[in-house]
Amino acid sequence: MKCTLLAAVCALAATVAGSASASGYPERPVTLVVPYPAGGTTDIAARTVAQAMAPFLGQALIVDNRSGAGGNIGMGVVKRAPPDGYTIGMGTIGTQAINQFIYKDMPFDPAKDFTPLALVLTTPNVIVVRADSNLKSMKDLVEQAKARKGKPMSYGSPGVGSSVHLTGAYLEQIAGIEMLHVPFRGVSAAMPALIGGQIDVLLDNLPSTFSQLKDGTRVRALAVTSAQRSPSLPDVPTVSESGIGNMDVTAWFALYAPAGIPDDVRDKLISAVQKALRTDAVKEQYKSLGAATGDMTGKDLAKFEDQERQRWGDLVRTRNITSN
Repeated sequence: MKCTLLAAVCALAATVAGSASASGYPERPVTLVVPYPAGGTTDIAARTVAQAMAPFLGQALIVDNRSGAGGNIGMGVVKRAPPDGYTIGMGTIGTQAINQFIYKDMPFDPAKDFTPLALVLTTPNVIVVRADSNLKSMKDLVEQAKARKGKPMSYGSPGVGSSVHLTGAYLEQIAGIEMLHVPFRGVSAAMPALIGGQIDVLLDNLPSTFSQLKDGTRVRALAVTSAQRSPSLPDVPTVSESGIGNMDVTAWFALYAPAGIPDDVRDKLISAVQKALRTDAVKEQYKSLGAATGDMTGKDLAKFEDQERQRWGDLVRTRNITSN
C-alpha cells in the first residue's frame, strides 16, 4: 500500500513539475538538430525557418548539424533527447519514410519515437549534367544508359537512402535502365565530382543545386522529378514530359520533437512554425531556391508520412535496395 501511494505521489509530482516547466516554455534557446551536413537542402531549410521562428518563440534556435548514416544519427539524437521541447529535429522523407526499409539497425522508430510538428518545405528533385555533357535530354540519358552495358552510366546522390537515391532507383525502374549509384556525403562533395567528370549525372534536391543551375556555366538541368514544372526553372521539363514514363517525386522536410512532449509545448512549437512559414521572408527565400513552404501539421503530417512509407517501402523491396 505504501509503495503504491508513493508511486502515485511521484507520478503526480512529475506531472505538476512538467506542467510548470511547460507553462514558461521556452526559457532558454532551442536546439534544432539537422541530420545532414551544412550547405544541403535540409540545412538551408532548417536555418531559414529557425531564424524566422525565433521572434515567435521568444528564444533563439541553434542549428546543430549531426550528419551520418543517411540522417539516422541526427534523428537518433532527437529521439533520445528529453521530451521538453528544447531539442527538435529537421526530419526528411529519407529519415521518416525511407531509412527504416534500408537500414537494419535503426536507432529510432519514425512512427512512434517522434511528435510531428509541421511540414516545412517541399521541392522537386532535379537531374543535372555538366554544361558540356552530350546528354541534352532525358531521352539521351536513357538511350546512352541502355547502350553502356559494359560501363554503366553513373549518377551521384547526397547519400544512400536519401530521397535522391530512391529517385534514381525509381527512374531506373520506369525507364528500364541500370545505372551505377555513387553516394556522396552531401552535395558539397557530389557537385565537384560532377563538374570534374567523376560521375555522369547528379540527382539532388533543387534548392542545393539551384545557384549552380541559375549560373549555368558549369552545370545544367535535364529534368525535374515533380508532376509539374518548377516555377523557378520554367524552361526545364519534367521527367514525365520526356515520354519515358510517369514520375511525380518531391522531397519534403518537416520538424519533429521527441515523443511525449507536453501538449502546450507542442502547440507553441507548431504555432511558431506556422507563423514563420507565413512570413514573406521565408516564402521568398524558399521560392528563390525553387521550393515551396509546407502546409501540414500534427496528425495530418503523421498521416502523410504513413502514405509515404507505403510508397517508398514498396520501391525499396522491389529494387532490393540496402545500405551496403
